[in-house]
Amino acid sequence: MSSFLMPTYQPAPVAFTHGEGVWLWDTDKKRYLDAISGISVTNLGHAHPAVTEAIQTQAAKLLHTSNLFTITAQEALAKRLVTLTGMSKVFFGNSGAEANEAAIKLARLYGHQQGKTNPTIIVMEKSFHGRTLATLSASGSRKVQAGFEPLLKGFLRAPYNDIAALQHIAASSNEVVAVFVEPIQGESGIIMPDDNYLAQLRALCDEHNWLLMLDEVQTGMGRTGELFAYQHTEITPDVVTSAKALANGVPIGACLARAPFGDIFQPGNHGSTFGGNPLACHTALAVLDAMTKNPIFKNTVARGEQLQQGLRAAFEGTPAVVDVRGKGLMIAIELDRPASELRQKGLDQGLLFNITGDNQQILRLLPPLIITEAETDHLLQGLLQLITDFVSETASA
Repeated sequence: MSSFLMPTYQPAPVAFTHGEGVWLWDTDKKRYLDAISGISVTNLGHAHPAVTEAIQTQAAKLLHTSNLFTITAQEALAKRLVTLTGMSKVFFGNSGAEANEAAIKLARLYGHQQGKTNPTIIVMEKSFHGRTLATLSASGSRKVQAGFEPLLKGFLRAPYNDIAALQHIAASSNEVVAVFVEPIQGESGIIMPDDNYLAQLRALCDEHNWLLMLDEVQTGMGRTGELFAYQHTEITPDVVTSAKALANGVPIGACLARAPFGDIFQPGNHGSTFGGNPLACHTALAVLDAMTKNPIFKNTVARGEQLQQGLRAAFEGTPAVVDVRGKGLMIAIELDRPASELRQKGLDQGLLFNITGDNQQILRLLPPLIITEAETDHLLQGLLQLITDFVSETASA
């Protein structure tokens, strides 16, 4: 690691020079299948022609003017997102944490407008919303919070996928203004809720006049087989956040709200110097074009089923493999033992994935949505060999 960088990361000992589709090449010209997509960012893969063309075209024209002036690409992107989601207005920032920060501020402002002196947001255990002070306070991980106390007040924590717990909170607190939740918990290990969880949340929020706010920073942009995960259901959230894959690697974040909540922010309530800049918005428009004009969502579902079915069939009756779960190309393989060393073993074999969960027992797979059937089989066979060997080695250790 460079002595000039703050030691906030522990990067793997490999540096990449270029990529194409699902493949990356390192400085030694070794090829890797990328099954993590920069943590669900390069959903269209590397060096996608339309994304490359959008970046090059806009970079040759204009990078930045600030939000003191109208940005036509920002207006166009907002209109496209509103049309695709059923929302009414959009605020643009530069990251998922910023999008979530905007959602938290919007909920608090909404609460004050409702006459609440201590507007409170219900958040979930084991959630992850970012590393700004507000978003790490909202997150349900002591690992990201430790050492940064005092945390921001105004959050009530509840178990994920537990409607009864929320009903209990509703009966005991009149300061709640919103529920903030991931449709699928990503960082904690791809934790899947019941199929009717979002519908039950929607009904509960309607009953108590709460905002339903969905963090779709990781689940959005086609990752689960729809543009946003909530679109697998009949519900519409009041607020939804997006980032990561929205511009396939160019930093951008978006906080979307449906009517009338899209008009809660007024001039001076929120802002961002770089948010919604011409380069990011022009690129995001190209990403949305590529995703909505091609059968990428169908491929996401098909390749996700291919992976999950292959993994389950191979490890049926293997106690060391506790679970295989996911939706679309957001897949977890949970083992009964810590598996952090598998990350390096994967690198050695030319496969990129990461290990997550409280005890580092979960392999998380987030490959690009353009992955082919043959490439998926290559990934599957590599994973089967890696996990089988690892289970055998650790059993005899």
